[in-house]
Amino acid sequence: MAEQFDAIVVGAGPSGNAAAYTLAKAGLKVLQIERGEYPGSKNVQGAILYSDALEKIIPDFREDAPLERHIIEQRMWMLDDRSFVGSHFRSEDYNQPPYNRYTIIRAQFDKWFSSKVREAGALLICETTVEQLLQDGDKVVGVRCDRLGGDVFADVVILADGVNSTLARKAGFHPDIQAKDVALAVKEILFMPEEVIQQRFNIGENEGVVIELMGSVTEGMVGTGFLYTNKDSLTIGVGCMLSDFKANPLRTTPYDLLDKLKKHPAIAPLIAGGEMKEYAAHLIPEGGFHAIPKVYGDGWMIVGDSGGFVNAAHREGSNLAMTTGRLAAETVIHAKAAGQAMTARTLSAYKAALDASFVMKDLKKYRNMPDVLHASPQFFTTYPDLVTGAMKKLFTVDGVDKLTKEKEIMGSFKAARKWTGLVGDAFKLWRAVR
Repeated sequence: MAEQFDAIVVGAGPSGNAAAYTLAKAGLKVLQIERGEYPGSKNVQGAILYSDALEKIIPDFREDAPLERHIIEQRMWMLDDRSFVGSHFRSEDYNQPPYNRYTIIRAQFDKWFSSKVREAGALLICETTVEQLLQDGDKVVGVRCDRLGGDVFADVVILADGVNSTLARKAGFHPDIQAKDVALAVKEILFMPEEVIQQRFNIGENEGVVIELMGSVTEGMVGTGFLYTNKDSLTIGVGCMLSDFKANPLRTTPYDLLDKLKKHPAIAPLIAGGEMKEYAAHLIPEGGFHAIPKVYGDGWMIVGDSGGFVNAAHREGSNLAMTTGRLAAETVIHAKAAGQAMTARTLSAYKAALDASFVMKDLKKYRNMPDVLHASPQFFTTYPDLVTGAMKKLFTVDGVDKLTKEKEIMGSFKAARKWTGLVGDAFKLWRAVR
């Protein structure tokens, strides 16, 4: 296929679809290459979709997108082995259209998004692996694939091939991914009747709940768990830093961690009777602001997970991914309209657009979070035990007066962390979110 395209997009996940759709909608000649059998074939997990990112690409997406439930309630739980302390935020404002967040099943959503890409005029080729980038000196001029019968050329190549982007590494655009900068997450989808889900989570038809979990669920490793409602299923999972799994003295496997979460007294009643039909494990970039590589050069750009646009404080992975894909595409569209070549200088407008968006602003705001969490295992061990223990003491009626209990609670905190540790930990948290 010795054909010239305006752009080649490698990958058909949220970022690749966002880029390909935006480019094709603007009338550019676009080739999208996906190594899976079809877009979404490698994604059996659920996800959270924030409507704002997709509205900027497909304003009327709600008319036919495969959406599960709109989220009306957010819960944050801190767990020890037998208890939890949590906060809930539920608002009727989130129950009024247009809805702000939805749960989705990635396999269905990616397939739908890809159909929109093709409707916009892009050429999609699946079951094809891009083996390497073609370069003329330092400039990327196309790709070499295993099935297209030759080299394919384009003015620009957009890499959306996932967190462990082989193409970017082989081309020397960024180094090998470090275990400290990536999390390994495992998920299950548990099927059960809609009415059971609605009763257990106190929600109505099409309404949903998200629960984020931290504490003993990760056995002292940096990570979190999650549980959220789909139409007729629940998505449950847990993820920890890959480096922590390697260093964990208990040698707990990711699946063992998930199994422990499912047996927790606060979780087990919510998922009881659920039939597990889908299981997935995948890598998530968690290095944050400091781990993001250069994302543009002569004839190329990197979007989505390939660029590391997620961190521990920002769980909107598919939404950041779609935003980066859209911004990269808009950079190409503007350059084409101005008659500019796809040089590094031209494509630097992509980085400027990222810097001006919430993507880099939020990553920069939480830039210290990864380092703080790695250096502070007490946030995942000591404090969950202290907080749940304090609540148990306060709410247990045993003839002891409240003042005495308050002194005992304060004494337990001081014994565990001392005054210097408590003040230091408070400062670390402030530093991580300021």
